[in-house]
Amino acid sequence: MRINLLNNKGGLVFLKFCMNETINTTLQDMVSKIEKYFNADLITIHGPISMGLVSLVNKLIEDFIDDGNKHDKLVIMLTTTGGIAEEVERIVNVIRHFYQEVIFVVPDYAYSAGTIFCMSGDEIYMDYFSVLGPIDPQLYKDDKYVPALGYLDKVKEFVDKSKDGVIAPAEIMMLQEIDLADLRSYEQARDLAIDLLKKWLVQFKFKNWDIHMSSGQPVTWKDKEKRAEEIATILSDNKEWMSHGRGIDINVLRSKLRLKINDFCDDKDLSYLLRSYHELLEEYNETKNMSAFIYTRRSA
Repeated sequence: MRINLLNNKGGLVFLKFCMNETINTTLQDMVSKIEKYFNADLITIHGPISMGLVSLVNKLIEDFIDDGNKHDKLVIMLTTTGGIAEEVERIVNVIRHFYQEVIFVVPDYAYSAGTIFCMSGDEIYMDYFSVLGPIDPQLYKDDKYVPALGYLDKVKEFVDKSKDGVIAPAEIMMLQEIDLADLRSYEQARDLAIDLLKKWLVQFKFKNWDIHMSSGQPVTWKDKEKRAEEIATILSDNKEWMSHGRGIDINVLRSKLRLKINDFCDDKDLSYLLRSYHELLEEYNETKNMSAFIYTRRSA
């Protein structure tokens, strides 16, 4: 079996090892059942959205084509702490070249760029345990990923204090040490994340939203753009969430953001299947010390 891994610096690592035959057979049977349920191809992604992931996703889709059994619909089961918005954009461009419909399943968490990725789907499936996160893009700096909005918020705080004449000398020193080029890259990352979310909500998530449930009136293109703007504003507001890693559950997404989210708990058989598949794959890969992997029917 080959599991495809991403290392912490975004490069691809390919590891080959023998998976326990019973576990592999069970996983492949579950993949087959999930694909049959959705009438779709399934790609399971666990790990950061790093540079190079788009090439791997493209290769996996080409493998589906080589099978002669590629569907018009793709299901992405996603578990991620986030990553690079530019990489998300490239991945979405690739999968939308091959698939008319894309469904995201979030069994655990999809933060930051993972949330943006989910908003490019036609549908999102979650349950009571699943969470998305604020759209705080991450940039690679000093051998680690850093959330952009935290830096921007702190700079704004210093600037506001300076205007009011209450900034401390220590804060002035910290402000002077900030690299303006880095600051600009944080601003650009924030703006890109918001623009992508708004574009994809209107283009994909809202494409079948035709009637206002409250009034029964037709939904216009401007209505869709307005809703997307509202959602992007809320998800990118650090004051609202107060933490880069704060989870936003299905109830908040439905009530506060007024997003249509499918609860896979509504179908007990589907819920059991998705949970069993996710838990078995996670448990096995924990024993192999793999923090990032991709799994498909071609992984056998």
